[in-house]
Amino acid sequence: MMKLNINMVTSQAEFDAVIAGRDEKIVEISHALRSLLADIMPGITEVSWPKMKIAGYGVGPKKMSEHFCYIAPFTKHVNLGFIYGADLHDPDGLMEGTGQALRHIKIKSLDQTTNPAIKALIDQASKHLPKLA
Repeated sequence: MMKLNINMVTSQAEFDAVIAGRDEKIVEISHALRSLLADIMPGITEVSWPKMKIAGYGVGPKKMSEHFCYIAPFTKHVNLGFIYGADLHDPDGLMEGTGQALRHIKIKSLDQTTNPAIKALIDQASKHLPKLA
C-alpha cells in the first residue's frame, strides 16, 4: 500500500480496526475514499474511532468543529458523510439525510469513488467549517 499524505492522530492499526471484518469490496472502497481525501487535501487530519467504526477527517482532531467528513463502513456500502452536508451545494442529488447538518453518500461500488461530483463535494466540504469561522 502506498503512503498517503495523512496526519494520523490515531494509528494505522486503529483505521484498520474501523474496517476490520468487512468484505473485501467494502475494505477497497474505504481505502479508495481515504486516498481520495488525501489527494484532495494533502496533510488532512484523520481520527479513527474503532468502537464506532468511523474515521473522521478535517483540519484538526476536533470532531464537530475541525472535521468536515467521515468514512463509515457498513455491510453493503460505505457512508461518506459530511458534517455540514446540509450547507453544501449538491446539484447531482447524491447526498442523503434529513438532519439539521449531517448528510451522507452511500458508496456501494469502487467506481463511485471516481465520480467527479463526489470529489467536488469533498472539495467544497473541506472549505466549509463554520465553527472555525
